[in-house]
Amino acid sequence: MNIIAFMKPKTEVTYMFDQDTVREAIEIMRKHRYTSIPVLSKTGEYIGTVSEGDLLYTLDLVGRDEVENIKVNSIKRHRDYEPVKINETMLVLLSRASHENFVPIIDDSNQFLGIVTRKTILDYFFEHNFMVL
Repeated sequence: MNIIAFMKPKTEVTYMFDQDTVREAIEIMRKHRYTSIPVLSKTGEYIGTVSEGDLLYTLDLVGRDEVENIKVNSIKRHRDYEPVKINETMLVLLSRASHENFVPIIDDSNQFLGIVTRKTILDYFFEHNFMVL
């Protein structure tokens, strides 16, 4: 079994660019009702993850009027979701998914390929009766 079987490709993933503004980030997260999303460079490299908490912290620091002037790459992020390379083992993927809602998937050049959600992994195990008692 390999990671690609579980991956939602980049074309189906909501993400933002590091040069987007905090206002744009808030709008994207509000629209899709996500609590965190991947941040990419304009060249498609995975930069990190921005969360609601990161945005609220920034909003608290600078105020509502300034969020249009601040880029996502300049805000303090609490923690980034650590990516997994597409050719990594399932054990590594499972380990990362146990800590986060999704795992960013990258290639050897750090290009963002997509994500694997914890829900997708759990659904697979339930569907295939891999029950742990």
